[in-house]
Amino acid sequence: MNNRKQFEEKIVRLLSGLATLSLVTTLIFIIVIIFMKGLHALSWTMLFMTPRGGYYYGGEGGVLNALIGSLYISFGATILATIMGVPSALYINVYLSRYKKTQNIIRYVLDALWGVPSIVYGAFGFALMLLIGINASLLAGIITVALLITPIVVRTFDEALCNIPKGLYEASLALGSTRSETAFKVIFKQGFPGFITALLLAFGRGIGDAASVIFTAGYTDLIPIHLDEPPLPCPYPYSFS
Repeated sequence: MNNRKQFEEKIVRLLSGLATLSLVTTLIFIIVIIFMKGLHALSWTMLFMTPRGGYYYGGEGGVLNALIGSLYISFGATILATIMGVPSALYINVYLSRYKKTQNIIRYVLDALWGVPSIVYGAFGFALMLLIGINASLLAGIITVALLITPIVVRTFDEALCNIPKGLYEASLALGSTRSETAFKVIFKQGFPGFITALLLAFGRGIGDAASVIFTAGYTDLIPIHLDEPPLPCPYPYSFS
């Protein structure tokens, strides 16, 4: 029996190793191919110049406007999502700690919103633009992407807060702290690493998304200066290919 268990253990270890090796090999292969095919096109001109006439058909210029546009949208959306998401996560864990069913319902809804395709958020953002009466712009793109990544911020930070010992919350209240003081001075500090994780996940999702900004952010070869000017996110030129 012991020999059989050892044999099964070796088989499982072998299969796990092969699966891991195949994933790592595939990732390395993709990265190598991208660098081999695109390295010759990289230059300082490409990174630090805006596109000239016919750039996307082989003309002169660069993608500086796309890089700046993506950073504008992602940073703005992450800040807006943080303003909405952090208090929401703290409210779920501090003020609703006694209402488990309500917590579960809210978390279920947030998980569902996390899984909604980004094109749906883009359509919603476009409808919101028509309702408010604003044109495709940096502001519209920031709002749309913020709606997309807010569930990510809330749920990721919420999972980090769930791992904080309940004794800290109870001890803070026992010492005379209010719930708001406990939330921001005790719970938030303990869950700060999870907060950073939530920001990174949200920023990564926002900077790589194209579907949500196709109809809301607009298109331009210039670098936007004001919120009512259209930007150019990096994935946008390739979203129709």
